[in-house]
Amino acid sequence: MSVKRDSFSVSLTVGAYGSAFGAAAVAANFSVLQTCLLSLLLFSGASQFAVVGVIAAGGTPISAIATSTLLGTRNGLYGLRLAPILKLHGWRRFLGAHLTIDESTGVALAQNKDDDMRRGFWYTGVGVFIFWNLFTLAGALGAQAIGDPAAWGLDAAVPAAFLGLLWPRLTDRKAWVLAGFAILLALSLTPLVPAGVPIISCALLAVIIGWRR
Repeated sequence: MSVKRDSFSVSLTVGAYGSAFGAAAVAANFSVLQTCLLSLLLFSGASQFAVVGVIAAGGTPISAIATSTLLGTRNGLYGLRLAPILKLHGWRRFLGAHLTIDESTGVALAQNKDDDMRRGFWYTGVGVFIFWNLFTLAGALGAQAIGDPAAWGLDAAVPAAFLGLLWPRLTDRKAWVLAGFAILLALSLTPLVPAGVPIISCALLAVIIGWRR
């Protein structure tokens, strides 16, 4: 019961955040269909916001893909941790890979037994997927209905969403120091390089510091 309760709580809370993505994507001139396809096929919050943010800032599709891919590499590391627990084969491996996100991994690894870990992974992964996509559609339709999203300040949704994703993870002094250096690096590079490059540079900075630690 605890696994189902935790999974549902996480799924609904995180899924509701999809409305911010839907609104941000429409504000960046993505169509409702394009916005929904990003949630269906990419299904990784930070990576989705990165794509929208880079394109909205005038970056190229290559920069958007590179930034999104770099941010999504952590999901591959999650997969390595979960593979011995889930023991998936065939088409289930593709489905499991698609549902391997921060939340499904977190709920799974919070359990004490392998069976509960598997249930936590699937309940949370499927739950977030359903709610995220429903709220993405709602956010996109809502932003489209109000006319010019920039007039309502929705063009600020992408940086606000990134801040919302980052803030809960700043749990110690080293994380705050890294965040500070990343901010300085991004601000210094923004006037000099194409859109997307500052984000990629900050991600590489995090990788370098993490590797040295």
